Amino acid sequence: MAAEKYGPEYQESRTGAMVGTGQPAEEMSVGRYAATRISTLKPPMAKAPNPFKLLAMLNTQQWLFFLVSFLAWSWDAFDFFTVSLTVTDLSVAFNKTKADITWGITLVLMLRSVGSIIFGVAADRYGRKWPFVVNNILFIVLELGTGFCQTYNQFLACRALFGIAMGGLYGNVAATALEDCPEAARGIVSGMLQQGYAFGYLLATVFARALVDTTKHGWRPLFWFGACPPILLIAFRLCLPETQSFIERQRVRQAGHNIGKTFVAEGRVALKRHWLILIYLVLLMAGFNFMSHGSQDLYPTMLTNQYNFSANAVTVTQVVANLGAMTGGTLIGYCSQIFGRRFSIIFICIVGGALLYPYTFTSSKAVIAAAFFEQFCVQGAWGVIPIHLMELSPGSFRTFVVGTSYQLGNLVSSASSTIEATIGERFPLPPKGKTSRYAYGKVICILGRHMGVAHDADLQEAAGAEAVDRIAHADAHRTNSDEVSNEEKGRRI
Repeated sequence: MAAEKYGPEYQESRTGAMVGTGQPAEEMSVGRYAATRISTLKPPMAKAPNPFKLLAMLNTQQWLFFLVSFLAWSWDAFDFFTVSLTVTDLSVAFNKTKADITWGITLVLMLRSVGSIIFGVAADRYGRKWPFVVNNILFIVLELGTGFCQTYNQFLACRALFGIAMGGLYGNVAATALEDCPEAARGIVSGMLQQGYAFGYLLATVFARALVDTTKHGWRPLFWFGACPPILLIAFRLCLPETQSFIERQRVRQAGHNIGKTFVAEGRVALKRHWLILIYLVLLMAGFNFMSHGSQDLYPTMLTNQYNFSANAVTVTQVVANLGAMTGGTLIGYCSQIFGRRFSIIFICIVGGALLYPYTFTSSKAVIAAAFFEQFCVQGAWGVIPIHLMELSPGSFRTFVVGTSYQLGNLVSSASSTIEATIGERFPLPPKGKTSRYAYGKVICILGRHMGVAHDADLQEAAGAEAVDRIAHADAHRTNSDEVSNEEKGRRI
């Protein structure tokens, strides 16, 4: 009965972690856990729910949380890809090689883990709202600053600081969008949320074509424009409250003798119980970030430099690729609710690996099809990640663990674009006028749960079971009423 009700989430919980709480299955030894890694990949084949009924389960506040998270994550990606899309222009402006300019990308990736630690701890201790606001204020300042840089060193300094700000956002938006989300809808909502990254890339591609080299200011208007939407995002977030999950957790902490001591105790419990899963999440995210940044960051440069694509052709190819990414992320995120998180990730990664050759070695406009399906697979796998990380994270440090594991993975893979640019320059092609050309495609091809406090054993140990029970029971009537309302909405669809 439980397997039928919870599908892949129940199956995952039987293999070593109680989904949504981060609590390990204490009766399972390390040897037993390792021995079940293959057998538990068998898809549970849960009944495929109607996706529209799933989305109808979200109430208005949950939709607003999702929307502000999606938009913020989209613009975060936009700001990141402004450098990827202007590598050639920046190299001319600062009289540096393309490999030198890619250090602006590498520094962002390296320092994102610093931001995830700072803002993650702040969000778990004080709430999701104000760290989000501070993040976006920093985006405004640093995007404007990048647009006014006059030297290469100023450029690197702005991008390094931008990396710290960017690192603080991912865990925050994942927690904001998903921790109050109805359990059955988390797979598809996770896929939709992650595609903010692809949507941001798509927007950056379009606006780069519209703003770069269309005025006397060259590449700078793209960065100036990037500083504007965060103002609206700040206003949007200020109109919303904290998530119900965080409010419940704060009530439990307040029921204890000292909020700060309870928070520190929660940290000790989480580290003691879950240090192995934290290592796993970092290694998982390192592989994922090599996959995404290795296939995306230098791709526009490859199209223009190696295959002589025009600016319009690059724009069309990138737009189609990101449409594929958004489709794949949403679809595979939904499918993970049926086939399981791990199986969905592994399967789509294998398919994506098989598509790397046409993605990087097709020199005609037919590469558009390969770009669509390659990014369908890359972002398809990524579509499962927000909810997979949330389900495996200790509840009291959800923002910190999700954000930091993701950004430490970024740190491990941070040199991917610089590695590709540097190695690619070892494979020169006949120059085009005064422009040196390189076979970048060869290198790209290579590199190429329950979440409420009532189910959180860590919080029970840190704050006391009595405090947790008191808060959980106080909110039970409200929660049950919301679920009945959501079910009624789903039946009407």
